[in-house]
Amino acid sequence: MLTPKHSELFDIPFYQFSQLKKYQPESIPQIKADYKAAWQDWQALIRQVAEDLGAPFAPPHIERWCNGWQVRAHFFAYFKYAQYSDAAAILSVLLNRRRLTVSLDWHCYKADVSPIALPQYNRWLDVLEAERYAAFDIWHGADDEYADYPTVAQSGVPVLDGKDDFFCIGRHIERADLGKTDSAAWIADTVRALLPLYEACFDD
Repeated sequence: MLTPKHSELFDIPFYQFSQLKKYQPESIPQIKADYKAAWQDWQALIRQVAEDLGAPFAPPHIERWCNGWQVRAHFFAYFKYAQYSDAAAILSVLLNRRRLTVSLDWHCYKADVSPIALPQYNRWLDVLEAERYAAFDIWHGADDEYADYPTVAQSGVPVLDGKDDFFCIGRHIERADLGKTDSAAWIADTVRALLPLYEACFDD
């Protein structure tokens, strides 16, 4: 289960090792140890969610805690149906210094190889049931991950800003509330709730 401490991990002044070596070299061993320990918990959590979800999902993608030149500002993972494993539409799970988020998202880094393009991803907006998803937050893909987002009930009918715009829709647990609920069950339940919208991205 995630706790506030897992989110507090990201409250550090620098993420790049070059900056850490310059300004806080003595902190590097502890930061690495803390990240490794927290990421092991994260990996176990995502695998637990994957076991709960089962078919037709592919094995989850779990981003590493470090990319060689910096530690991450967040932990990130995503789920997809196995049959859509190359598509850029994802059900993402993100933990940063503010909150845990589960959302339907467009994975821009995979757009070039995706069998569906952004207009197809945006088709979920056509089937969005405002009453069913009233309590879910909705936000533009370019919005800051730490920003406050309106709920579907507050935002009304979402309007795209142009051909490159897209929306995300999801739910959050704020840092202070982590540990008050079963993180794995909450993630799996939120993923399932978003499946009608995810599937709409692939409707012909």
